[in-house]
Amino acid sequence: MLLSRYQHEFIEAGCDEAGRGCLAGPVFAAAVILPNDFDHMLLNDSKQLSETVRYKLRIEIEQKALAYAVASVDNLEIDSINILNASFLAMHRAIEKLSIIPQFLIIDGNRFNKYQKVPHQCIVEGDGKYFSIAAASILAKTYRDDYMKQIAEEHPGYDWHSNKGYPTIKHREAVLKMGFTPYHRLTFRVSDPQLSIF
Repeated sequence: MLLSRYQHEFIEAGCDEAGRGCLAGPVFAAAVILPNDFDHMLLNDSKQLSETVRYKLRIEIEQKALAYAVASVDNLEIDSINILNASFLAMHRAIEKLSIIPQFLIIDGNRFNKYQKVPHQCIVEGDGKYFSIAAASILAKTYRDDYMKQIAEEHPGYDWHSNKGYPTIKHREAVLKMGFTPYHRLTFRVSDPQLSIF
């Protein structure tokens, strides 16, 4: 069972990202502030849910959240500052866009670059523990998927409709055969099936 809050003293936003392990496209992040009493039977880590359920939940999250925002960092910035810093920057951009200023942040993962003077707590597998992080994971994932489907029209040979930029065999083979597109992250190793970047 997921929890609604990490702490109960301050306005809390949950943050997560999507697309960190991809060969192409931006990394997206979301920040979500939910009501204190928020509860949901289905809401969970986006990786545990089907695409259909994720998009249904996105509508509910956007209706019920007190505030939410989505932001991204593109492949050129990723190559410039590395994927870890790009993930943190995407989260900072999402937090910045919130219509309510959060007083406390809970972050999915074990590392984060502090955002201004806002206290935060990193939570490993937080998207499976707290509703706000799970909600952020769903928004980041679905908005990124929408973007990848859009740019897939420009470069149909890379199977982005299906793989969303992740390093599937078909995607890697397409890069080796046709080369990089303007959306590819040039600092990522195409031939490495595991993309060991974490």
